[in-house]
Amino acid sequence: MIALVERRVRCALAGAAVAAMTFAAQAQEAVDYRRIVSLGPDVTEIAMALEAADRIIAVDRSSRFPDAANTKPNLGYRRTLSAEGVLALSPDLILAAEDIGPPEAVDVLKATNVPIVFVPEGNSEAGIAKKIEVIAVTLGQAEAGQALSERVRNEFRQAAALGAAIPTAERKRVVFFHGLVRLTGAGSETAADAIIQLSGGINPLADYKGYKAVSEESLLQARPEVVLMLSDGKGGPTPEEVFSNPSLAATPAGKSKALITLDGPYMLGFGPRTANAIRGLAHALYGER
Repeated sequence: MIALVERRVRCALAGAAVAAMTFAAQAQEAVDYRRIVSLGPDVTEIAMALEAADRIIAVDRSSRFPDAANTKPNLGYRRTLSAEGVLALSPDLILAAEDIGPPEAVDVLKATNVPIVFVPEGNSEAGIAKKIEVIAVTLGQAEAGQALSERVRNEFRQAAALGAAIPTAERKRVVFFHGLVRLTGAGSETAADAIIQLSGGINPLADYKGYKAVSEESLLQARPEVVLMLSDGKGGPTPEEVFSNPSLAATPAGKSKALITLDGPYMLGFGPRTANAIRGLAHALYGER
């Protein structure tokens, strides 16, 4: 695991030089967009970090950072958008995470003459840098984007090194679940899996890709020591609520009531603040080191 993280860091360093050349090569392509709809918490955070807050006219429900995002009209959940609601605002650009929906609404948006730029997902240092590059070039902020990318890359490497330094024998088995009604666990190639590994944890559900329902038998075999769940924004879920589930109660995590709740966009968004999220989860798992 340590070797894997260190290898990722070396590859990212090589990629930084390529990213700088890409920023410079594309800088002249920008258009001065003034009425931007921003869809996705990472997309909005990056755009506003590039001084575009005054040009953004609306955001999706998950775009809650920085504070300026909370002053914008809210278009609801980005996967259940109303194309008519978006177009009624007369945007001249739509910046969107790749997972916006539903498909029929996306088809309507694509069929208009409003430019729509899809920002690629990426649960890694290089992935965040690519998001910054796409948004910066689109907004005509290539120079600022390069500076932001370099800062974020440096902070990410430092945070990843903290997780990589956790001795193998001390690494905890950590699972992430969406909701309690049906235990849907995060496998490999998910943001949750990436943040667990970067923070020095082991994801015992990484044998499968994506999210899927986890049976009681699989959960007992996974032997999680810590459960991660999204915060409901109201102080929950609580350990009592989570470990009232018999399957979870029977695990090492259940026996020690080891629950960590996360702010979804912050911990799983993979944007400019992800280094802080990695440090925060590493500290929650292993204490200050």
